[in-house]
Amino acid sequence: MFSKYKSYIIQILIALAVGGLSALAVMGNFSVYDEVIKPALAPPPIVFPIVWSILYILMGISSGIVHKTESRVPFIYWLQLFVNFLWPIIFFNMQAYLFALIWLVLLWVLIIAMIVEFYKINKIAAFLQIPYLLWATFAAYLNFFIWLYSRY
Repeated sequence: MFSKYKSYIIQILIALAVGGLSALAVMGNFSVYDEVIKPALAPPPIVFPIVWSILYILMGISSGIVHKTESRVPFIYWLQLFVNFLWPIIFFNMQAYLFALIWLVLLWVLIIAMIVEFYKINKIAAFLQIPYLLWATFAAYLNFFIWLYSRY
């Protein structure tokens, strides 16, 4: 039974590990979010680890589906995961809000490219990435206004 789900479990654990390592890298700087002026739709800090955990699980399931179908996951998946890993470091540790926004736009483009690649392989794998794209869009909204408000 384990072998049937092995690919999914490994892919989920990889995605969660990337998110966990990124969170560890910025752990001492999460208070930045409390200190900045936020836009009206900014959620409370507790929302972020919950949403990101769900998104990383969906990423893992999606890449697991692709891995089982193709026996490899396209490079674009690994690239977007690496860009995703670095965004919190840029935002929280460096507090380079404009650079973080530009980096987030890069991530957004990579997510779309990944969805297109996954769609060619398996439609369900592609659709599982839609919440991630929507959250990245919302993150760009937050990042944009935090950058804008930090200028004044």
